[in-house]
Amino acid sequence: MHGPGTPTLDQLRVFLTVIECGSFAAAGRRLNRATSVISYAIANLELQLGLSLFDRAATRKPQLTEAGRAVLAEARTVAHGIDALRAKVSGLLGGLEAEVRLVVSVLMPGARLVDALTAFQATFPTVSLRLNVEALGAVQHHIVTGKAVLGISVELWNRETDPLERIPVGDVEMITVAAPAHPLAKAGGHVPSAARDHVQLVIADRSPLSEGQEFGVIADRTWRLSDLSTKHTLLLAGIGWGSMPAHMVEADLAAGRLVALPVPDAKHRRLPFTAIYRSDDPPGPAGRWLIHRFTEQAATNPAAARPIAFL
Repeated sequence: MHGPGTPTLDQLRVFLTVIECGSFAAAGRRLNRATSVISYAIANLELQLGLSLFDRAATRKPQLTEAGRAVLAEARTVAHGIDALRAKVSGLLGGLEAEVRLVVSVLMPGARLVDALTAFQATFPTVSLRLNVEALGAVQHHIVTGKAVLGISVELWNRETDPLERIPVGDVEMITVAAPAHPLAKAGGHVPSAARDHVQLVIADRSPLSEGQEFGVIADRTWRLSDLSTKHTLLLAGIGWGSMPAHMVEADLAAGRLVALPVPDAKHRRLPFTAIYRSDDPPGPAGRWLIHRFTEQAATNPAAARPIAFL
């Protein structure tokens, strides 16, 4: 027993057009072909598959058989795959990236990221995205080493020797906090040097770019953590004090689960976000569009980096 033959893409297109239009004649008009040509294409498709796709005897309007309904779903999948392939190739021929490798600072508010990536998906449906979230110098390290082509970094130091282009894209507010039961919260910040005597929770830098450098560390004792979510949890538990993005602790401050600390050496501050990429390996059209989106966010909504839920 021989298996089914291989239908052509044109036969599948004709089949789908008949379904969409409701008749062979209407499909012929849409495809600018004679009705007899449409009928011939369907007959050949049925011959290739060894199945009757339409029940032509039941009514003048062709109705799908049970086998036809099963084939319809697969034909639509094939047609969609071909359309996606053609769109991808068309983009590549026009210089569009096949994939954008993006790395963003862990301090980036989730609402900004979601806004940018939702619009990105709608604008560039054929472009894949690879996203990493990193802290401190790890964002720059991803760009310098070529692991990512575009980064949204928090500029903590100036590096005039690195091969990076920088574009300002807003900032993020940082607030020094502790749990209400923490000694610093109870003291009300009246002892300026007291913060040095308590454990400060600090995000560890997994990058060699800033090895040996300290950012905002003033305590003699520190706990190094790998992510903001863990830091947030420990702060709520009263294990140490530390700085957090305002958008992550706004609800906690309002509910009294955390208290803002008036620590003189760790004042509230705003850290600038910067879009970065290598000058010798700039992003393509999709990557440049993302930079524009982040820039537009900061320009049209200066509070975009302020209290918004994230993580």
